Amino acid sequence: MNALQRRIASNPLPPGAVSVGIGLVIGGLSQYGFLAVATHALGTDRSAPLATFWALLVIIGPGFFLPIEQEIGSALAARRARGAGGRPVVLRAAASGGAILAGLVVAAIAASGPVAQKLFAGQLVLSWALIAGLVAYFVQFLGRGTLAGNGRFRPYGAIVGGEGILRVVFCAGLAGVGAVTAGPFGLAMVAGSFVAVIVALTGRRGLLQPGPPAAWSEISSALGFLLIASVMTQFLLSVGTVAVQLLAAPAQQAAAGRFLTSRIIAYIPIFLFQAVQYTLLPKLAALAGVGRYGEFVKTLRQILGLVAAIGAAAVLVLTVVGPWATRLLFGRGFELTQLDFLLLSASCAGFMAAQVLSQALISLRGFARVAAGWLSGGAAFVVVTALGTQLFLRVELGLVVAAIACCAVMAGALLPLLRSRAAERVEAPLAARIAVQ
Repeated sequence: MNALQRRIASNPLPPGAVSVGIGLVIGGLSQYGFLAVATHALGTDRSAPLATFWALLVIIGPGFFLPIEQEIGSALAARRARGAGGRPVVLRAAASGGAILAGLVVAAIAASGPVAQKLFAGQLVLSWALIAGLVAYFVQFLGRGTLAGNGRFRPYGAIVGGEGILRVVFCAGLAGVGAVTAGPFGLAMVAGSFVAVIVALTGRRGLLQPGPPAAWSEISSALGFLLIASVMTQFLLSVGTVAVQLLAAPAQQAAAGRFLTSRIIAYIPIFLFQAVQYTLLPKLAALAGVGRYGEFVKTLRQILGLVAAIGAAAVLVLTVVGPWATRLLFGRGFELTQLDFLLLSASCAGFMAAQVLSQALISLRGFARVAAGWLSGGAAFVVVTALGTQLFLRVELGLVVAAIACCAVMAGALLPLLRSRAAERVEAPLAARIAVQ
């Protein structure tokens, strides 16, 4: 075995991590490409409905359907390790996700008119694009979970990266033919999701092998708590744009577009941190599973130290260069002030820490505590934003306080949970010895 082969063999990353990582990078960069093309084509005023549509779709779609992907992936992987087929698991998950989708679609249809008037500047086509987008996300996350559980990481990465590339291509086509309203660009987003899934799944065989029946508990008895946590996470990461649109005065109709473009610049660190996020939970769960709580705490402290260093550097850099970077990518008129970037980047750092703490709690099966942490952040955001008066400042302070609340509640919940798990680890061998005697 030569040196290169030894390095590959000793690679600690799970199989397919590189494929998924490439897809994530391409998909993330494509977000900036899509918004850059769309904002240049539409301008500050006409891009505001698209910004609100983007934020609302990202809150609802991944918020409700990402837990479905996670549970399918873990259940299928467990079955595959036992040599059992996973088709019943996928069908169970499809039924659960389909019920959620049906409820969301009914609610979206019922609210389509008011939502279009209040959030989308009267463009009803964006309300219908939102409904289509929910269907697209359901199909996408169902497919991603099935691929991940079967170890098919290349097509998984193709969905993530292909969606972003297709959105940019469709958006550039609309800009080329002179589209001047947000509706077609919203439809382009949804079309990119559908086409990426179709292309990635076409011709894939062996994904739905017959197997023993699946009980509902095999998907997860904690799915409800995970669903709450997922929705609230996406809510806090994306709600700022929707809040700005709802609170804006008639003379501030370009505000939502300006806020979104600056927010995605300020939240670059949380996008880059996804690579750590995807590997953190399995590692912490493995350490907790074998009772190595000292190493668990050491790893957690190292990751939180890394987050603190990244967050501090990001706050300093983005406060200085954020307005310039926004002008460069999206054009003049979209950038906010350095104070806005200071607060947005600070909230980003706080949410990164909250995500690490939530992963630690999940690895210890503290699902209700994770949900409580994110719910406390949501409540804090609503209260602080409602009490403020200046449009951008009230939303930004709401995000900062929400991040602090999430971290405080989850850290407060994590410490006693860690102590109790460590105590159980010590007491179990002692109880066994006493029983023997």
